[in-house]
Amino acid sequence: MKKTKIANIPYGPYIAVLAGATVDGKANYATLGAYGVVSQRPVLYISLKNSHYTTKGVLENGFFSVNIPSSEMIEKTDYCGTVSGHKVDKSEVFESFYDEAGNAPMIKECPVNYLCKVIDRIPIFDFTMFLGEIVAAYANEDCLENGRPNALKVKPTMMMAFGYFDIHERIGSIFQACKGSE
Repeated sequence: MKKTKIANIPYGPYIAVLAGATVDGKANYATLGAYGVVSQRPVLYISLKNSHYTTKGVLENGFFSVNIPSSEMIEKTDYCGTVSGHKVDKSEVFESFYDEAGNAPMIKECPVNYLCKVIDRIPIFDFTMFLGEIVAAYANEDCLENGRPNALKVKPTMMMAFGYFDIHERIGSIFQACKGSE
């Protein structure tokens, strides 16, 4: 297969998530693809533009949430990535809930939610990467398999440079390719 050199920018795919923060006493959510696992410890990261309204809330409270919306929630997910909390009150877009472990809203309609306490932040150009220790996690019971979220039941949305996509089937198991040959 022939490879073609392309522009040095990230294209995806990335799981679309809704980052939540309390800003000026209200829930606010921002759609982003800059989220992920940091290590095998319970730590996630989100990367937010410094000018984002949600960034203000994370800095004020020291907490953020990562909410994984199902692909069925694409209109509201895209809306939260299109309008700014500086101009629009997004506190009523979803039903928010809180955990006593920290002050960041989580979205009841999302199949999976993580509440994270900021343990570090890294400035990167005009963004800040927040590293957060997971202090509470929630999942809809109908999305669980053996006590863990099943991606086919969660139905996450994938983002790429030109659109949103969903997933349809499991194609393998994690870290199983060399089992038995050790």
